[in-house]
Amino acid sequence: MAKKLRVAVIFGGRSGEHEISLLSAESVINAIDRSKYEVVPIGITKEGSWLISGDPLKTLRARAAGPSLPSSALIIDPMRRGLVAMELDQPSKNGKKVDVVIPILHGTYGEDGTLQGLLELVDVPYVGAGVLASSVGMDKSVMKAVFAYKGIPTIDFVMVKKREWERDAAGVIGEVETRIGYPCFVKPACLGSSVGISKAHSRAELGPALRLASAFDRKIVVEKSAENCREIEVSVLGNDEPIASVPGEIIPCNEFYDYRAKYIDQGSQLMVPARLPKTTIRTVRQLAIEAFKALDCAGMARVDFFVARDGEQVLVNEINTIPGFTSISMYPRLWAATGISFGELIDRLIELAIERHMAKAQLRTSYELEQSA
Repeated sequence: MAKKLRVAVIFGGRSGEHEISLLSAESVINAIDRSKYEVVPIGITKEGSWLISGDPLKTLRARAAGPSLPSSALIIDPMRRGLVAMELDQPSKNGKKVDVVIPILHGTYGEDGTLQGLLELVDVPYVGAGVLASSVGMDKSVMKAVFAYKGIPTIDFVMVKKREWERDAAGVIGEVETRIGYPCFVKPACLGSSVGISKAHSRAELGPALRLASAFDRKIVVEKSAENCREIEVSVLGNDEPIASVPGEIIPCNEFYDYRAKYIDQGSQLMVPARLPKTTIRTVRQLAIEAFKALDCAGMARVDFFVARDGEQVLVNEINTIPGFTSISMYPRLWAATGISFGELIDRLIELAIERHMAKAQLRTSYELEQSA
């Protein structure tokens, strides 16, 4: 009987998307094939403590995490070929060594390249984008600049620093009104799940929107509102030769697809597959792959679009390198509609993580000058 791969699923974290991460992790843990994999759940509290003992998911969902809970120290040692956790109160115990990691940490300290950097240091395969693609994909202002450089159509925006807003609120408002106008969307540059996002219709609404966004990030993105557009999403899977799913459409119950519309209020509709002309379907699938490659993503990503109702314009809104995996999330639903089940999707992602890790292992990491004759 083949040895089971030991798969660590990491969730929670120091992010405004902590609770969504728990929902995604639960779906992944429930769907993973236990005949192939041994699951090692690893929870990270909102304070940053790593939990491995007992049932980390249950602990975090109960909001019981605190100083009295046993936390773990990570041993950064590539020679051990994995992520090894040692209980602080039992340093002589062998930790739980893993073969591959599935990061299900949405937002900061998980989706932004920080966790990926740690996993690179310990030389363990992991699902999803690497350090650079994660960082760029998380920062909406840098992401949009890369898209523009690559000729990928995206929506007009300005980037505002929190310090600029605090020092010269009138100047920032004037720049937004001149370059973007109303209505506009105000977002933390490095956050997802619509946390901290507002739609401002006037100067009276712009100030509070900027204050809200600045509470979550030091960089704020203000975008022109894509009026009279449909919200379309496409899932991408692969490494150097990615494939795109059928597109889906978000029909929000609120004015836009905010946090409440996603996770709390009832009424938002997810149309899978989206009813689009064949030419538009080809366009969004091709642009999704181009966006994925532009950031040098790996494994998985979801690309979000604005498509004009007359079909004349398609704009890439953003890319999510760790998309949601909840029961209602678009990423797995789109693949299910394309012909890849949730369980098979997890298998493919693990295979892609190991494939990418093996390819990197073939690269030289030292250099010696050849001796002259």
